[in-house]
Amino acid sequence: FFIQFTMTKVETQGINTFYNSKTEELELACREKARNLRRLEAQRNEWNSRVRSLREELQLLMEPGSYVGEVIKLMGKTKVLVKVNPEGKYVVDLDKDIDPNKVTPTTRVALRNDSYTLHKILPNKIDPLVSLMRVEKVPDSTYDMVGGLDKQIKEIKEVIELPIKHPELFTALGIAQPKGVLLYGPPGTGKTLLARAVAHHTDCTFIRVSGSELVQKYIGEGSRMVRELFVMAR
Repeated sequence: FFIQFTMTKVETQGINTFYNSKTEELELACREKARNLRRLEAQRNEWNSRVRSLREELQLLMEPGSYVGEVIKLMGKTKVLVKVNPEGKYVVDLDKDIDPNKVTPTTRVALRNDSYTLHKILPNKIDPLVSLMRVEKVPDSTYDMVGGLDKQIKEIKEVIELPIKHPELFTALGIAQPKGVLLYGPPGTGKTLLARAVAHHTDCTFIRVSGSELVQKYIGEGSRMVRELFVMAR
């Protein structure tokens, strides 16, 4: 027996509409699942990155501590003379990952506690009070703003500006470059303005320090801050 069903045009359209709606629902669900999958993959990558970072930090914490020393001089390309307080001076090996050109006298370095190998260059130790002192990259003051100090301007150009701009002249003549100058006088006579103008014309950083900032409770603290101030300036 054969049974034949015939559907009207309206019934066919209804079935097609039902199929289309179900297809759209499934496609929408698939897109939503895909978005969730991408979001979960991003979260997984983020957590994996954090886990790697924590493992590296944990590895560093598990490593034995290093000795802190100060470079005296570089001896060849693989040896360095280092001073370690309070033990003394040692000739140590230079780690292969350290650039010898960056190892200069007075540089703070870290030494492995088992082999005394220099394996890391440390930043200079500077007092936070020194770091907070006013630093101005390049002041906008010029010599034209300084009045009545023509003689002083001429002398300071020869002593400060000329060695900075043309050090080859001193080298050719065999003359040692001046270390600095001391400006003195009552307040309001242009000392600070002149120093700012020198910094402007030599393209140098200007550090302003008040004498009262160097007065400390304990003996030796003020002189230590002066030393660290020069370290920061260098």
